[in-house]
Amino acid sequence: MPANESAPPVKKKGRRARLIVLVLVLALFAGLGYGAYWGVDSVRASFPQTTGSLKVPGLTGTVDVKRDAHGIPQLYADSNSDLFRAQGFVHAQDRFWEMDVRRHMTSGRLSEMFGAGQVETDAFLRTLGWRQVAQAEYDTKLSDDTKKNLQAYADGVNAYLKGKSGKDLSVEHATLKLSAGYAPEQWTPVDSVAWLKAMAWDLRGNMQDEIDRALMSNKLTQAQIDELYPPYPFDRNKPIVEGGKSDGGKYLPQGSTGNGVGSGTGSSSGTGSGTAVGSQSSTGTGTGTSTGSGGDAVTGLAGNATAQGATVGLRTQLGALAKTLDEIPDILGPNGSGIGSNSWVVSGRYTTTGKPLLANDPHLAPQLPSVWYQMGLHCRTVSAQCQYDVAGYTFSGMPGVVIGHNADIAWGMTNLGADVTDLYLEQVRPEGYVYDNKVLPFTTREEVIKVAGGKSKTITVRTTNNGPLISDRSNELTSVGARAPVASSAPDRGNGYAVALRWTALEPGRSMDAVFSLDRAKNFTDFRQAASQFEVPSQNLIYADNKDATGNIGYQAPGRIPVRGQGDGRMPAPGWDSKYAWKTGKDGSTSYIPQAELPWDYNPSRGYVVTANQAVAEPGTGSGKYPNLLTTDWGYGARSQRINDLIESKIKDSGKISTDDMRSMQMDNSSEIAALLTPMLAKIEVDDPDVRSAQKLLEGWNYTQEPDSAAAAYFNAVWRNILKLSFGDKMPKELRVEGSCMNVRESSTGPADDLAKTVRECGTRGPDSAQPDGGDRWFEVVRRLVKDEKSPWWQSPAIKFKEPATTTRDELFARAMRDARWELTAKLGKDQSTWSWGRLHQLTLKNQTIGTEGPGFMQWLLNRGPWNVGGGEATVNATGWNASSGYGVTWVPSMRMVVNLNDLDKSRWINLTGASGHAYDDTYTDQTTMWAKGELLEWPFGKEAVDKATVDTLTLKPADAS
Repeated sequence: MPANESAPPVKKKGRRARLIVLVLVLALFAGLGYGAYWGVDSVRASFPQTTGSLKVPGLTGTVDVKRDAHGIPQLYADSNSDLFRAQGFVHAQDRFWEMDVRRHMTSGRLSEMFGAGQVETDAFLRTLGWRQVAQAEYDTKLSDDTKKNLQAYADGVNAYLKGKSGKDLSVEHATLKLSAGYAPEQWTPVDSVAWLKAMAWDLRGNMQDEIDRALMSNKLTQAQIDELYPPYPFDRNKPIVEGGKSDGGKYLPQGSTGNGVGSGTGSSSGTGSGTAVGSQSSTGTGTGTSTGSGGDAVTGLAGNATAQGATVGLRTQLGALAKTLDEIPDILGPNGSGIGSNSWVVSGRYTTTGKPLLANDPHLAPQLPSVWYQMGLHCRTVSAQCQYDVAGYTFSGMPGVVIGHNADIAWGMTNLGADVTDLYLEQVRPEGYVYDNKVLPFTTREEVIKVAGGKSKTITVRTTNNGPLISDRSNELTSVGARAPVASSAPDRGNGYAVALRWTALEPGRSMDAVFSLDRAKNFTDFRQAASQFEVPSQNLIYADNKDATGNIGYQAPGRIPVRGQGDGRMPAPGWDSKYAWKTGKDGSTSYIPQAELPWDYNPSRGYVVTANQAVAEPGTGSGKYPNLLTTDWGYGARSQRINDLIESKIKDSGKISTDDMRSMQMDNSSEIAALLTPMLAKIEVDDPDVRSAQKLLEGWNYTQEPDSAAAAYFNAVWRNILKLSFGDKMPKELRVEGSCMNVRESSTGPADDLAKTVRECGTRGPDSAQPDGGDRWFEVVRRLVKDEKSPWWQSPAIKFKEPATTTRDELFARAMRDARWELTAKLGKDQSTWSWGRLHQLTLKNQTIGTEGPGFMQWLLNRGPWNVGGGEATVNATGWNASSGYGVTWVPSMRMVVNLNDLDKSRWINLTGASGHAYDDTYTDQTTMWAKGELLEWPFGKEAVDKATVDTLTLKPADAS
């Protein structure tokens, strides 16, 4: 339930009341009557017209836009061009502010909207070059039909923009126009393509883990790091595809005789082995690319670059890089363990409908408006001229439907998590970079960053054969060696190591083609062919159709996944050694695992497919193993195995699963780590009566995290304190949350309590990515460690006059229980009867940019919440939180859908917020309270069902129509 019942506006009466409040606030803020007039006028001026008719240049026929009570539009047209032109127009009606911010972000031009505070972000994004890659995709890779659709979409956006600015577009645009004179420019097809780069960035795989492991190596031994990154528990948590084999260059699922579909370049994986560069254990031995410890690891490349120097350079570079990444806007969400999505599909053999049921709920950052926009795209008659009859979730700013169903098939997506990024350390000289004992010149380009209200800044982007130098974009690297002469517009570089990024998304691809191919697909062959074009980001794609007696279900892992030389992508690699480069084909292009060799499944005998970011297939070369390296950093399967267990239990109990059963599974709040630890916590002897009364809350608790549960609140506080005591205080400062400070010894000599030899060291990591974050990797770490009651990880130092040192598991658990009791007393009060998980675990929805960093009154105007929610970390109802920084919700099921392939009109869906991006429109957050309760809306698809649900109809007409 929402903590603030007034947060989600629903009724017009409520909207009018809030507008009156808004008038008073703005009048007070402005200090004159004009402020009140500007407030009401600005709020209402941008609301879209949803009835009557409008003329849209470029249309060849009429398009009907039918909206239901929640403002969700269904579009009807007679040609592809008219359909996508109308989609662009309607997206712009409801979401142009969101679209405008996104395109400025993807092109590294936020400073043009928001001023000097965004220059560093723009510089980093310009270094990645998303916009250049998107332009190359449009120019060289995409099909003619896709380009026509993109152009039609852009024309529709521009038709809406014509003659509008400021308050006519949104309250946010009105604010920018008043403060900076900002006016939006025309939309282009490349603006749409570039959005896929932002999507790929936030779903980029293990880059953060790669950074974190390298930073850990400055304080922890390799054995300790390995304990914090345990292997995937294949004996307990099932992979997506069980069994399977390679046959004649193709991958075949267990028991399948199907053919591989699609094509790809590359060779079989050669993972090899390699030593991490620049790592140093706590005992002082360092390793370079040569074997052995210490010494000059890179002799002949840079005479003064020792292994110790490499370590210092690596820590400084990666620490600065981690801070830079924290400052980049997470369009989709934070990147860490436990974060991902759920999807599953059940065969008609086991459903009450007799045809498949398919569920999907991607876990992304909570935003206002939601990253998704619900829409139907319908050709009145499907033909060669008009090919689409599809509905689902779209991205504002991009044509087509990304996730949903058409008349024949349905599909869902979760992040596959393939390792598609590698960091390379580069030995930099004034004249270039070292590669195989030669100095090669950088590829360079200059970028001019325009700044609203300020002077433009010029940067130089330097690129090696391993990718752009992303470390050039930090101002914290001057301590790395002596200063080296470089172009005046690039930062100085010392004799330490620069950091380059190799990433599959920086090569032009065809993912935009894949979106339209999925929307038109009619069977599993079409689906797999579309998947072969979905190169970036690499996703788990699930499938269902309504063919045959009980329908068909399936799975495909698509995407560009590199074939490496030496190294496995777990740590930064030496960029100066070609043995660590990604492999290339005879034509010099990058080798990827061929599409035919990527895992897939079709009508598995178990009757269902579950993907929730767990391992795709068990690796290896033996029977039933998968031979290619996809990643070593899977999610650990807490959510996926819970879904597997729920499906199997339901089939065993009743033999059939209903649409409502699928919805109930999406809202499952069960905590795996609570089930493991609660029995241990209950046995610990507690003397303090207040702590004992809190401990009693866990007695009889069923480990579910409902919003009104006091037991869930206490357990999660205990879990957070266990992580802090056993792991958090042992992390290097670059991984600890900013503001968390502790005394550390400067040297290894002297007594531990000698304050003269300690310094105050504070964490530098942002709250969404600090460690330990409490995700299911930490579930697995603790699951393994609890068997050793005297593990060194259970040792925690004394706090003078407060807490004695701990040396065993139960001593640390007891201390965590005491700390949790006093933490909740401070946050929720001493009276436990008032405690609830929802009061700790709240969701606040923030408008992009202005709602996050704008003036307080604008945040009040644009943001909504909080809502008290259930669920939690690595549960199926994955309302995630970072245990290092607090209990607030940092990622959510951004939408939920259940598709009924027997009767598509009986499918169900919900969005996190609503259709509108306009503050105080009735559909701004009208779905949020229902979302929080786990409710789903009806999802009409057929013409009759859509007409029945329609409350507003807008007819878009050609410009020359009478």
